[in-house]
Amino acid sequence: MPSTKGNTSGRSGKGTASALPVSRLRPAYQQVADQLRELILDGSLAPGDRLPPEGEIGGNFGVSRSTIREALRVLASQGLVKTVRGTTGGTFVSHIEPDQISDFLEAGLGLMSGSDALPLAAILEAREMLEVPATAIAAERREQRHLDALHAAMEREKRSRGRSMKFQEHRHFHGIIMEATGNGLLTMMTRPVFHVLRSRFLNTESPAEFWTQVDDQHGQIIELLEAGDGEAASAAMRDHLHHIRGAYREA
Repeated sequence: MPSTKGNTSGRSGKGTASALPVSRLRPAYQQVADQLRELILDGSLAPGDRLPPEGEIGGNFGVSRSTIREALRVLASQGLVKTVRGTTGGTFVSHIEPDQISDFLEAGLGLMSGSDALPLAAILEAREMLEVPATAIAAERREQRHLDALHAAMEREKRSRGRSMKFQEHRHFHGIIMEATGNGLLTMMTRPVFHVLRSRFLNTESPAEFWTQVDDQHGQIIELLEAGDGEAASAAMRDHLHHIRGAYREA
């Protein structure tokens, strides 16, 4: 009887793996876009740089001009490049503005919000992780113009009648505090979160008493910012954000 030692599968020769640990190949235009994106992100291609002609890029990659055009369309849709027509035109690496980043984040968060990947609880938690320590920084760096803007926003809050309008002023209040940190990245990151919370999760049925408490909490935060007490201002912001969780509900 033939021996089956070392052949537990019952087949002759070496066993064959059922699946190899490999990544599927992406379309050629996507591979080109990925590599060009990497060159932009690592600084090899700087904002304002003009890319070589499509035929030259295609020769570098060994692909057709149509593949290059499709790759450039992908990068353009992401705001990384722009094409200018005319004799002095071409495809250039974009100069990205802060508002573009915020708009892109807002669109992505808006599409994902409410799903298993990004539930309301996760958005609120992330907001608190950003705003609570940022308020302590704002207490140290705030200027008089920020304090004046906060007082003005609070007065508009008190005069607001509709819940939606009142929340708009509430959002503006928090935006001023982010600006007072002097950190533009914090502003870019929090603005889309504010917009998504308002557009997707705002509970317009919150009672008037709820918003009266919000006004009182805002007043306390302003006082602590004026005093330059970062620790107390941060704690007050934490309590405030816990309170306003009641202003949101799952979409």
